[in-house]
Amino acid sequence: MAVLEQQRPAARWYRPLLLAAVGVCAACGLVYELVLLTLSASLAGGGITQTSLIVAGFVAALGAGALLVKPFLGHAAATFVAVEILLGVVGGLSAVTLYVTFSFYGASGWVLVAGTAVIGVLVGAEVPLLMTLLQRGADDVDAQGSGRILADLNAADYAGALLGGLAWPFLLLPLAGQVRGAALTGLVNLLAAAVVAGVLLRAQLGPRARRTATAALLAAAALLGVLLWRAQDIEVDARQRLYDDPVVSAERSRYQEVVVTRRGDDVRLYLDGDLQFSSLDEHRYTESLVHPVLARDPQRVLVLGGGDGLAARELLRHPTVTEVVQVELDPAVLDLARTRLADLNDDALADPRVQVVVADAFTWLRDPPGAPFDAVVVDMPDPDTPALGRLYSTEFYGLVGSVLAPGGLVTVQAGSPYSTPAAYWRTLATVDSAGLTGTPYHVDVPSFGDWGFVLAQAGDAAPPLALSAQRPPTRFLDEAVLAAAGVFPPDRSRQELAPSTLDQPLVVDDMRQGYQG
Repeated sequence: MAVLEQQRPAARWYRPLLLAAVGVCAACGLVYELVLLTLSASLAGGGITQTSLIVAGFVAALGAGALLVKPFLGHAAATFVAVEILLGVVGGLSAVTLYVTFSFYGASGWVLVAGTAVIGVLVGAEVPLLMTLLQRGADDVDAQGSGRILADLNAADYAGALLGGLAWPFLLLPLAGQVRGAALTGLVNLLAAAVVAGVLLRAQLGPRARRTATAALLAAAALLGVLLWRAQDIEVDARQRLYDDPVVSAERSRYQEVVVTRRGDDVRLYLDGDLQFSSLDEHRYTESLVHPVLARDPQRVLVLGGGDGLAARELLRHPTVTEVVQVELDPAVLDLARTRLADLNDDALADPRVQVVVADAFTWLRDPPGAPFDAVVVDMPDPDTPALGRLYSTEFYGLVGSVLAPGGLVTVQAGSPYSTPAAYWRTLATVDSAGLTGTPYHVDVPSFGDWGFVLAQAGDAAPPLALSAQRPPTRFLDEAVLAAAGVFPPDRSRQELAPSTLDQPLVVDDMRQGYQG
């Protein structure tokens, strides 16, 4: 007890500053968890199961860390500084480690599990250590005093978590990106450790411990500094390994990673690593998506998704189309459509007949301005995440039907009936569950393989597959090809499945299962 009395700091600012350090450390800890969740989503799809396992694993690791640190509470000051240095390094390097591992080996699940466990254990060790340090700086260490200290500790911890939860999506991720954002957070963690070690806990650390802590902090800060300096080169090298062709444009938007590659005449667009089109055969996909919906010569057409402008290009070639409303979520994709992809889409988004709306399609459909549409083209990415799964739900297609004029047609890109048959036939079932009736069809797109679509209309009758007599010349789709597109082989015959809904996004699991033999 006498030893503790000698170690107890008398300064009045000890507790406020240590509580401030608690808040900063809590903010960094939450940012690290959000880094793991973000990378889980961008590298591996980040479904409900994977997200739940990361969160549950992180919480379990918090408890393990609290237990593992018990033997070191007698040396709380030195242990806390060591924990913060390790946390700053591991957390700061987490993003680049996961990204590089995924780029080189095609998978990073084991790194994700290890990172979750190590960061969770280190964050879990913080609270017992800080509680010990706060009690050493307090005179009221009876039961009631301990309760007050714990209340202050929890308040600072939760306030810091709130700060970290806001800083990641609104500041660090959009301005610095995942790799730099994690590294900057690690530096903040190291700065907090340096302040605590050099100002608050100096009296509790011996000369040797102070020298060791100083050297470790400088080495860790130098390591993260080098990462910040070379982050762009590391990202470029790692990203290029993911793609066969040279990367000519790469941007991390608020919603996804947008990459354009080019080799000769082959220009390709990738969103979060998934191929959206190849310029060598995109006409097969685009003509098959667009021209069946133009069979009744519409005037006013709605495009949901399709921010690359290719669907709009094809619509504008049809002589009866007088207005196209293009609803796209990501401004980064629209910027590409107006610049690098303008030659491919014939600068369609600059055409006065096209009205571009930057909005979430689901939200926009709930209160669309203007009259109903004569036709709707739904050109969304595959539903391999919960966020995209809602765009393949009964509720979404119900909203699509509500903006359709009487006699209007809808086309939906529905994935591959060969590689992901359950997802394809589930999409048809979901369209049918929303007051529409769909006709399935599929074509060969070499970059994608066998690719499927759904043509639908309101009511109980499925629309025939037909082309307008006024259609412009096409490179791929004609009456014979479209008629053949409606035929499915016995090994990929129609499956009767339950629809996908917001409550049960079954199509997401279908996509994850992939090929079914």
